[in-house]
Amino acid sequence: MSAEFNKAAEEVKNLKTKPSNDDMLIIYGLFKQANVGDVNTARPGMLDLTGKAKWDAWEKQKGKSKEDAEKEYINKVSEMKGTYGF
Repeated sequence: MSAEFNKAAEEVKNLKTKPSNDDMLIIYGLFKQANVGDVNTARPGMLDLTGKAKWDAWEKQKGKSKEDAEKEYINKVSEMKGTYGF
């Protein structure tokens, strides 16, 4: 992980207002792809709505290199800082 990625990961925790669920799912998917790579678990059951949403967000990043996921994560956090305050 790059220092810039780690900094963005900390910054997202300190936004002034809570980001939308859609933005948080994008961030989650990119973070997991950058750290783990392609999704490597089974999709959660139908009663786990949050788990399914997070799994789906990660699955959308499938095939993306860890480096590309890091870059997109950093760019998304930067965009969110403008939208949600920092």
